Amino acid sequence: MLKPVTDADGAPFWEYAARGELRVQTCGECGEPRFPPRPCCPHCRSFASEWRPLSGRGRVWSYVVAHPPLLPAYAEQAPYNVVVVEPADAPRIRLVGNLVTGAGAPLGSLDPARIRIGARVRAVFHEGLPQWVLA
Repeated sequence: MLKPVTDADGAPFWEYAARGELRVQTCGECGEPRFPPRPCCPHCRSFASEWRPLSGRGRVWSYVVAHPPLLPAYAEQAPYNVVVVEPADAPRIRLVGNLVTGAGAPLGSLDPARIRIGARVRAVFHEGLPQWVLA
């Protein structure tokens, strides 16, 4: 299983995900969500931030199906998808993950023919990793 590489700015995202919570860094001054996490708000340039919960609902904004797998360790799971999700309650950011049939299901568990731009999805968690399922 892929394990995240954390840094000081992004560590809280993974700490919340380990608890089954989808949260994003939000500017403490202007309230604009930002992802990926970073020290300074790109909108108002404030260094103030907080971590706000998201509903976990969203839609597929874009996706790709890997053929052949880019990493040999994923060969048995191919074909597998990587989706870009637009969160329903934070439409100016995008989150990246995999669309699966259920929490902890293999990367290639969902038939790629079922993936559509605009499809409604919701976040699920497995071993601290956010994944997406069709809503």
